[in-house]
Amino acid sequence: MARGERSDPGTAAKILDSAERLVQVRGFNAFSYADVAAELHLSKASLHYHFAGKAELGEALVLRYCDRFLAALVEIDRTVRGAPSKLDAYVDLYSGVIADQRMCLCGMLAAEYPTLPEPMQAAVRAFIDANEVWLSAVIEQGVRDGSLRRPDSVPDTAAMLVAGLEGAMLVARPYGDVTRFRAAVSALLASVVVAGPRV
Repeated sequence: MARGERSDPGTAAKILDSAERLVQVRGFNAFSYADVAAELHLSKASLHYHFAGKAELGEALVLRYCDRFLAALVEIDRTVRGAPSKLDAYVDLYSGVIADQRMCLCGMLAAEYPTLPEPMQAAVRAFIDANEVWLSAVIEQGVRDGSLRRPDSVPDTAAMLVAGLEGAMLVARPYGDVTRFRAAVSALLASVVVAGPRV
């Protein structure tokens, strides 16, 4: 836990919220503590009290984002039946982000991967790995019940879906058009869903 977060979680959460939005819009290397301080009307000293440096703030950002995203996947498993519908719900997580004129936090960070501190790099890899594991389970479920095509490799197909979604966000971003994203994803899902995508 970041220094000071336990004693004042409200301020720490606001710092993380501001920094997350800035990273999703600008990238990690294009925002500074000064940006967050100005937005929240805090001193830089207050930011450093909660997060010793930008690297620590970045790691906390990724870990929180991963926790929230994985919680959303657990909720999908709990409330959605059928592999195709789970894939639809998974796509909706990405659609909501791009509709808000943002990028997936970890997708944005992946573009800056070589310049990130090692703990952030590890957290980004963990996010991608966790998504591929979840998607692999969904694919296996769909293959068993006949709703998804049997792939040559389940892990490779899961990796393709993650890469396709992140790439579709990136290509749609210059146009500011979520329908462009959804059209690309519809074609992507058509390659795996037997009855056709329901995006």
